[in-house]
Amino acid sequence: MTPVQPPRPTPARTKISLTVNGRAVSAEVAPRTHLADFLREHLLLTGTHLGCEHGVCGACTVLIDDAPARSCIAFAAASQGARVHTIEGLEHDPVIERLRAAFTAEHALQCGYCTPGMLMTARDIVQRLPGADADRIRLELAGNLCRCTGYVGIVRAVQRVLLENPPDPSTASTATSAPPLPLRERDGVRGTPPQQSRDNKPTPPHAPTTADQSITETIRLGLPVETVWTALQDPALIAQCVPGARLTSATPNHLTGELSTALGPIRAHFTGTAHVTYRPDHTGTLEGEGQDSTSNTHLRASATFALVAISPGASDLTLTVGYALRGPLAQLGRGPIVRAFAAELAETVARTLEARLRGTPLHDTAPHGTTPPASPRLRLLPLLVRALRRWLSRHLSRRR
Repeated sequence: MTPVQPPRPTPARTKISLTVNGRAVSAEVAPRTHLADFLREHLLLTGTHLGCEHGVCGACTVLIDDAPARSCIAFAAASQGARVHTIEGLEHDPVIERLRAAFTAEHALQCGYCTPGMLMTARDIVQRLPGADADRIRLELAGNLCRCTGYVGIVRAVQRVLLENPPDPSTASTATSAPPLPLRERDGVRGTPPQQSRDNKPTPPHAPTTADQSITETIRLGLPVETVWTALQDPALIAQCVPGARLTSATPNHLTGELSTALGPIRAHFTGTAHVTYRPDHTGTLEGEGQDSTSNTHLRASATFALVAISPGASDLTLTVGYALRGPLAQLGRGPIVRAFAAELAETVARTLEARLRGTPLHDTAPHGTTPPASPRLRLLPLLVRALRRWLSRHLSRRR
């Protein structure tokens, strides 16, 4: 006699309500259902293509709340209340119509598999960067991979649309002169751009306008401003507080050093130089560049810093960093998770510095109960995981 098998438990379902291409949609989905699968299989919007399913190739790019996003790594349940647009929903969008014509004229597609996601990103470029040049267009398209065209036609197509409606010189920004995009709280940035206070406290100048990305962080230190300022003028001490950094030589204003990183199987070892300037009002700048010989990735960065006394025993350190990556590792330098990681790293460095100045064990001041990395190589993955958790927590709390 065959034993009777007990019924399998029904998988949990989550009810979601969102707007897709201007239409209200409600459904019950498994919590692990990706937004791309929901769009394709539940709503039959197959214009959104699936490629790598790891958030790398960009074929699945859609608009979530008017911003390009990877739908293959976004959960449908996490999109509760969001406004989603797929390529089908932009059929009569004037920018997409111009881009379609330009893609045809410039032979910007062959197999066409990447084209829906490419058009989504191209539309964002046209709307957000009306003065972008070819280099900036290529940078913005770095997250959309194409195996056919070599990108030349795609770049020309975007340029064609930009030239059809050139920006007003009095208001438009360009790829070489535009200030960085405003930092949004939803991108996981804790700090805010420094502003001139009513007390006329010193603030650093803006990050260099030629940077591709900009990050601002403000960290409070439980130390007098003069103590921190003296430490900031000691490059060897600061280098000891940065995981993976090593100072090889230093003069009063010129530094030479190394930075080792590791993210899973990805290894990089940057060597470079920097020039630092200190000002009497407790502000300064640092400009530097370096290169990873293995991947041939080039890093250019410029930072401004300002130290402000909050009380006799506490001070605020504001850092604004603008940076540009060129080469195979450039893809790792973009996105909100990188911003969240930068916030985590900045706090780790600050707490390590505070611990050294106080002469206390490092674990007493580590953020979120963690120990600052003591290894000679910067291990990005643990910090990135913590940063991702922080970003997701804030993102989901705003969704509720």
